[in-house]
Amino acid sequence: MLSSPMTPRPLSLALAAIVVIGLSGCGKPDPVAEMEKAAVTLEKTAPSAPATAATAEPAPVPAREVKQAITDFKAGKLEDAVTRMQMLRAQPTMSPDQRMALQDSLGAMMTEIYSMAEKGDPRAIAAVAQYEKMQTAH
Repeated sequence: MLSSPMTPRPLSLALAAIVVIGLSGCGKPDPVAEMEKAAVTLEKTAPSAPATAATAEPAPVPAREVKQAITDFKAGKLEDAVTRMQMLRAQPTMSPDQRMALQDSLGAMMTEIYSMAEKGDPRAIAAVAQYEKMQTAH
């Protein structure tokens, strides 16, 4: 029996539909918008920041730290933004919602920084190096 040229068409259409649906959700998130969402989440459910024994200073307020990271990021101080977000990420006193919001914002920020680094931006290259250094230090 000869196969019809129409036989592979449903499979091709299904594959094309899957690709279109998959790519429609792959838009690059706006790092500032994600960081602002994280700041709002951290403000809503901010636990009290305990003082550290060594310094007797309170731990940084998460929402304020994210807002400062936004300021750093917008000003092109990418290493400072990465360091601030990584230090905040290491805090054990976050709720699951806070941690998820922080992870989402850090992911969006790093996606943008990696994109900038690929284009040769020296600030982004330095920020990637700082991020990777901090990742391996934990």
